[in-house]
Amino acid sequence: MFKHLLVPTDGSELSGDAVERAVAFAREAGARITFLSVVQSFPKIYYGEGALFDPHLPVRYRERIGELAEDALGRAAETAERGGVACTKLTLVGEQAYQGIIQAALDRGCDLIFMASHGWRGIRALVLGSETHKVLTHSSIPVLVHRSARTAEPD
Repeated sequence: MFKHLLVPTDGSELSGDAVERAVAFAREAGARITFLSVVQSFPKIYYGEGALFDPHLPVRYRERIGELAEDALGRAAETAERGGVACTKLTLVGEQAYQGIIQAALDRGCDLIFMASHGWRGIRALVLGSETHKVLTHSSIPVLVHRSARTAEPD
């Protein structure tokens, strides 16, 4: 049924759990995977008179965030290789992760977005928001949300 999955990863343990499940799902379905890392561009810094700013900071930020994204994507690709699933890796730079996820799925012809839920509740969810919820709300492509046992709350 599904032939091309988009699997966003941020390198967290919860994303790692979702990657493992996505690889198993893709193997059973005979699908391929595009692993995606959406990284935020360097934040705009507004400052007044006399503020100090290191002009090399944006370059170092891009280098470091690129290394982290490549590490997360590399681990995901290794998981796919061990599982016998074909995959590609993609890194996008942008302000809104959910928009990058949806646009990448559309651009790559994915027929399923398979992503982790961090399971945030209460004030943390209110303040930080949920990229998964935003993808669910705005995507025209089906979304499968993997909720790891790590996020499960006791009954």
